[in-house]
Amino acid sequence: MATITTTPLAIPLTQQQYIREGKPLLWLNPYYQQTASAPNKPAQGEIYAADDRLRRFAPLLIELFPELENSAGLIESPLLATQQLHRTLNPIGGRLLIKADHALPVAGSIKARGGIHEVLCFAEQLALDSGLLNNTDDDYRKLFSNHAKNIFNQYEIAVGSTGNLGLSIGIIGAALGFKASVHMSADAKEWKKERLRKRGVEVIEHQADYGAAVAAGRAQSEANPYSYFVDDENSPRLFMGYAVAALRLKQQLDEQNIPVDADHPLFVYLPAGVGGAPGGITFGLKALFGEHVHCFFAEPVQAPCMLLGMAGEAGSEPVSVYEFDLKIATDADGLAVGQAAQWVCDAVRDEVSGVFTSYDQTLYQHLQQLHQQENIQVEPSAAIGCSGPAMLNTDQGRDYIARFKLKSQLNNSTHIIWTTGGSFVPDSEFQNFLDK
Repeated sequence: MATITTTPLAIPLTQQQYIREGKPLLWLNPYYQQTASAPNKPAQGEIYAADDRLRRFAPLLIELFPELENSAGLIESPLLATQQLHRTLNPIGGRLLIKADHALPVAGSIKARGGIHEVLCFAEQLALDSGLLNNTDDDYRKLFSNHAKNIFNQYEIAVGSTGNLGLSIGIIGAALGFKASVHMSADAKEWKKERLRKRGVEVIEHQADYGAAVAAGRAQSEANPYSYFVDDENSPRLFMGYAVAALRLKQQLDEQNIPVDADHPLFVYLPAGVGGAPGGITFGLKALFGEHVHCFFAEPVQAPCMLLGMAGEAGSEPVSVYEFDLKIATDADGLAVGQAAQWVCDAVRDEVSGVFTSYDQTLYQHLQQLHQQENIQVEPSAAIGCSGPAMLNTDQGRDYIARFKLKSQLNNSTHIIWTTGGSFVPDSEFQNFLDK
């Protein structure tokens, strides 16, 4: 017998049944543009503070990761035009671009920005408190020293992860000299665990899901006064690190002479797990472009936790996918999350246009199209945004376009598929994806 949730959800009953049956859908957010639905809104100025911090650390990051020399120490990905893929995936009109976070250096995924930013926040405070740095105008390359590493090595950085956040936290933590521990759920890929171990990171495996790995990591870290826990479910520092992507994207759009305004709407399709990365990016984009950008989250049919979280009431604990008899049975490991981050839902509930879901088989088809048509290699989870333009061509999508009077601007629109991970995937693993 199906479990019936008693929590009020702003989801039509027909779509609730689709969720239970694991069928794809596009849910339009009734809280969009209703500010009262997002009572935990951060200050927009924090985006610029995070960007400043990353720029302060840029000279040190070049020392730690020489591959960043060409980007002056900034961890950034290209904005790619598409040719064949545009014709394949976009029935709406306008142009189709790829924000290639699958190619972000250092950690190979979208988590590089947020995860590395949070560790740098902790390292900066330690360095200032200990006298390693005199102030924030100091030369941060001072932290590339044995003395600094000896101080950092007294502390542990810990995180719970399905994989990619663990990679970013572990890699930067170990590079700075911290002890690093990553609690990983059962669905995390073995190659990600091995990559961490080779960096000297302790990997602690949990047979349960992502939520259990986070809870275990949090509890273990709280018992150690010298441990700092990166809490993916409740971290403004992660969130703002992700939000910096909006500043970088605006610069790239300007460089390519692509306007975003009332006559040139921007549609962005973001893979969503617990919510921090897509939430932070959405927050940044809305701060810069306001009503002219339309952000849609993308999730597997078996793990639509952000859909359920966004559909809840302000201040309420997000409904778990288990209440809809779903098992998180998905190969999209980065999105295999059972319950959304309440903090993120309460920060951006009024800014997300909607959420769509996809079958795993659809992810693999898009993964193959990205490879064959654009020579791009991504993980299955990173391909999920490819369904976005087609979802706007459904009845629900056309309703959204009509409601916000966008139809006449579609030929001038820009659509961005945000690919979130994949460049570090071993060739044999990627071949398995293609075979599927």
